[in-house]
Amino acid sequence: MVKTEAYYDVIRQSFPFDLLSEEQFEELMRESETQEFQENEFMFHEEDEEVEVYFLLKGLAKNVLHRESGEQFSVRFYYPGDLIGVMILLASGQMNFSVQALEDCQTVKFRKSILLRTMTENQSFSDVILSGIGERMKSLYDEIKKERHDMDSENIGLFRTRVHSIMDRARMIDDQKSLKDAARLITEWTVAGLVVVNKQEEVKGVITQQQIIRGLIQGDKEDSITMWMEKNPHTIQENAFSYEVLTFFKDDYIDIVPVLNGERVVGILMAESFLQLQDSKFINLSYRLQHAKTIKELAPLSPKKNMDFLLFTEALLDERTHPSEVCEFISNYNDHIHRQVIRFALAEMKRKGYGKPPVNYCFIVMGSQGRKEQAFSTDQDNGLILDNYQHLPNKQEVEEFFHHFAAIVNEYLVKCGFPECSGGIMARERKWCRELNEWKAEVKRWVKETDAEEVRDFTIFIDYRPVYGDFKLAEKLRDFITKPVEQGKILHIMLAKDTIRFRVPINPIGRMSLKGKMKTLDVKKAALMQIVNGIRIFAIRYGIQEVSTIARLNKLQEMEVFHPRDVKNAKLAMDYLHYFRIHANISQLRNEEPLSNLIAPMTLGKDERKQLKDALIIAKRLQQMSELSFAKNRGV
Repeated sequence: MVKTEAYYDVIRQSFPFDLLSEEQFEELMRESETQEFQENEFMFHEEDEEVEVYFLLKGLAKNVLHRESGEQFSVRFYYPGDLIGVMILLASGQMNFSVQALEDCQTVKFRKSILLRTMTENQSFSDVILSGIGERMKSLYDEIKKERHDMDSENIGLFRTRVHSIMDRARMIDDQKSLKDAARLITEWTVAGLVVVNKQEEVKGVITQQQIIRGLIQGDKEDSITMWMEKNPHTIQENAFSYEVLTFFKDDYIDIVPVLNGERVVGILMAESFLQLQDSKFINLSYRLQHAKTIKELAPLSPKKNMDFLLFTEALLDERTHPSEVCEFISNYNDHIHRQVIRFALAEMKRKGYGKPPVNYCFIVMGSQGRKEQAFSTDQDNGLILDNYQHLPNKQEVEEFFHHFAAIVNEYLVKCGFPECSGGIMARERKWCRELNEWKAEVKRWVKETDAEEVRDFTIFIDYRPVYGDFKLAEKLRDFITKPVEQGKILHIMLAKDTIRFRVPINPIGRMSLKGKMKTLDVKKAALMQIVNGIRIFAIRYGIQEVSTIARLNKLQEMEVFHPRDVKNAKLAMDYLHYFRIHANISQLRNEEPLSNLIAPMTLGKDERKQLKDALIIAKRLQQMSELSFAKNRGV
């Protein structure tokens, strides 16, 4: 640790501590103490009741906030010479975020009461600190304003309608203008409100008629509009589906939602924008999911257990929504269930006395949920990526925390209709709960040493996607493994061999080969997975990081690995197969039969049998492409 005299001099010479009198500085330092934090350790956590103030002597740290989507993000880093914790201290607990050491850190901890008294006694010192907090608040706001709830609250029209097709023209006002200016413009344009923007047309807030009137009555007409506007408005991107924004308007205080293209305002949505679109029970279902407080409230909202969800999904298919989009819709809904489950599990850990997570983590989903290709017949495929913790003295405590935490998550997911994975691919298992460095080493081992059994674990894992926690852990792992996996020729061969384990049941003259008394076909194993696996192999070989099969196909077309016609055919085949699978699941749920992916082709109509046969032919040709070692320029 830095010697006392050394860090004393460092702080004394640092701005703004050089503004203090000797007496003020001596009093501040007299009650201070040194404290060390190791890499990835939290200096304080958002759930801590007491927040300390630290002067960073050595090392690097970052703050961590949570989005509603479950993603963690950081809006600033702390460097030597920075004060950490003052913003929360002065906000009286109204702002919550964590601070985590990115490398070994040495700090000096101040007594809060003395620091506050020093600020009241020395105006210059106080002004500098408050000015710095203002800048940090601006950075924080600029980042948080990007967030939008992405709760699924679709009806048929909402699911198929993009925001840009129903948005209204945005009337904007510069954030430097006054209330008088806003009143003039809102009268001139006869609109319900204005979007407040900066010179770059980036959203700074929203001001409505009611807010302008309130400001004119309670304030002064020359007041800045920033004093009276809504400073943290919900926003939506213009290409989003309309259903993604509707739940905003269930809250009475939401009047206007700015529509963005990137960060630039291109329109607005109001409640009236949705009048031409039909209502749906599914809106209320989504609202209930979003506001569920216990696992008992959440479980009946599971897709397998809720008739409203079943009916709505069926209606989507009947309205000729692309089945691949319906799978994405189901997967998005399941993502929200997972996030609620994780929040409940975190609360349960606190009730049991385990406290907060000791290091950062990312909860990932894999397999079909990772690819957003789920139907109703699905089990759990999930895991945890932990921040590196093996160097910490409390590493056993870290492992114990996440073992219990993951076990609760897996248990709650079962209650919500997600059966345990028969292969044990769940976060509670040590194999699927690792620190970042362990994951990197494991993937490198898979690339060099994988066998026929492990290659199946790899195919499930490689489709991972983060749903809660520090998403950057998942991104770092993806960036690290992409190149080794791309270059793993032996792994590619093993993947190709695995892909032909299940032969597509179609003979050389194009007839389906059905087995058993019922003449059934497993639409997932016999066809859908042949397309998914084949596309995955090509994506791996060409270093494509996208996870969904559709996104991989688009990238392969963009890279001119696949011809546009072949991509179109593969997408069409997937739509056919998803359609049959989802319809079979709906029928099974209605008849209270066990969920499976079996269909009976002979019970289908003539057109549907032809669609199924065409899909099987495409799947077979993709399988052949894989078998022929990724021969280029072959058509799908």
